[in-house]
Amino acid sequence: MTNTNLLPCDGCGQPASPDHLTKRFERLEWTTRYRPIHIGTLLLGAVAPASDAEFLYAPGGELAGEAGRILDAAGVARTGKTADAVLAEFQRGGYLLIYVLDCPVEAGLTDSTALQGALARRLPAVLARIRRSLKPKRIVPISGLLEPLLPKLAGAGCEIALDGSKPFALDGGPEGSAGAAFSRVSKV
Repeated sequence: MTNTNLLPCDGCGQPASPDHLTKRFERLEWTTRYRPIHIGTLLLGAVAPASDAEFLYAPGGELAGEAGRILDAAGVARTGKTADAVLAEFQRGGYLLIYVLDCPVEAGLTDSTALQGALARRLPAVLARIRRSLKPKRIVPISGLLEPLLPKLAGAGCEIALDGSKPFALDGGPEGSAGAAFSRVSKV
């Protein structure tokens, strides 16, 4: 008999199976390993990628997709280096990547209205974490999904760096000009 009364995950608000929670705690552990002592630039994504290969802090060294675009935009070279060396350089640069929804989207959040609702519900807790614990110098939103939430990011208590008036689009598709603009902003 399966338990259909799953509690919501505290990292994303989705119903959390034991496997879901195990994966969340694993990703938190990976991220914490490379958290800088003083965070200069907090990269804020909307939803954690489903594939570990695209999750920046995942062990294994693939650093593909979103992870690769973020490293490229931050000016962190990957060729000829181990994944640990690349992530250590990212850390020394004062960068930390977190997500509003710490877990990948599951079946219940596939339509855009449900996803935007989940992001809006989770944002106050993320802002509290940013103000109380992370305390970055600046936040760089890296997902177009965060655009409707930009006015609320002012509650983080630090500078918000944007690509014009929009988030940087580093979470989907090729980086293009968003990566170049992010590179200029993140070095300030």
